[in-house]
Amino acid sequence: MTKIKVIIPAYNEAESITHVINDIPDTVNEVIVVSNNSTDDTEINAKKAGATVLKETNKGYGYACLKGMQHIANQKEHPDIVVFLDGDYSDYPEELTKIVAPIINDDIDFVIGARTKALREKGSMTVPQIFGNWLATSLMSILFRAKFTDLGPFRAIKYNKLLALNMEDKTYGWTVEMQLKALKQKLTYTEIPVNYRNRIGVSKVSGTVKGAIFAGIKILGWIFKYSFKK
Repeated sequence: MTKIKVIIPAYNEAESITHVINDIPDTVNEVIVVSNNSTDDTEINAKKAGATVLKETNKGYGYACLKGMQHIANQKEHPDIVVFLDGDYSDYPEELTKIVAPIINDDIDFVIGARTKALREKGSMTVPQIFGNWLATSLMSILFRAKFTDLGPFRAIKYNKLLALNMEDKTYGWTVEMQLKALKQKLTYTEIPVNYRNRIGVSKVSGTVKGAIFAGIKILGWIFKYSFKK
């Protein structure tokens, strides 16, 4: 039986986190919610829904993901697959089955849930998000011959391959770092179209001008950094 663990970074997602956890398929062995300085009932609600709840006081998406990975590393039994999923209920957690299928059935290393236009609810992605995704994936195509179309946060990867990536970004660059390192290490990868809806609450990145700018800078920084690496 394939062992699957899910890591959900969450900052003040009290209204959505229960929905996210409840919609995750029962085939998942552990749901890990990493509270990134939440000041609402995110932690209480996540525990009630049956998740393992961790606290990460350093602010940043990458910090939260790394905390979840550290928790897994300290366990006696490690999973075959790790899935990353946001806590805002913009993704459809029940589609996790589709995300992990290429790994289980076809031995693919890494899968991105691609938020294709046809499956996106109107307004679910902001104009800066859409442009940023297009720019980043276009640059990766030009510089690395990549076939990514999205930097979607809903993703799955073999646990041993994840460890080999030696992830380090602490904030907005986490997703693009993973994709760039997957390319550099020649991991097999694919994208699966996923549905995407308007999130519950306000985005901490795309919902603010500052967040959008910093995310853009971080993403482009990683791309250009890797374009000069041999």
